[in-house]
Amino acid sequence: MLRVTCDSCGKEIDKGVDHHVLKLEVYIANEPSDLTEDDLDEDHLEAVSELLQQQPGGEESLCDSSYTRKRYDLCPACRRRFLRDPLGLAASTKLHFSKN
Repeated sequence: MLRVTCDSCGKEIDKGVDHHVLKLEVYIANEPSDLTEDDLDEDHLEAVSELLQQQPGGEESLCDSSYTRKRYDLCPACRRRFLRDPLGLAASTKLHFSKN
């Protein structure tokens, strides 16, 4: 039997109770430029090879910094909380410190 736990609050989600999957992808936004004749003539494999050689850590570090994929299981309450404030901005503004 598979046990599912909410990745936000840590509660175990009972069998038969719907749970929700949150898939998150973070990647560099590229604005495509206009394609020119020079772009078509360029050797792109050689350019990629040079880029990988210049990158400390090689191909792995280049890929790690530009793309991240995560998956989270959420209970119904945490799903509602996430949809209300996906970036957690409301929680960070509710802190009130004393003036001492």
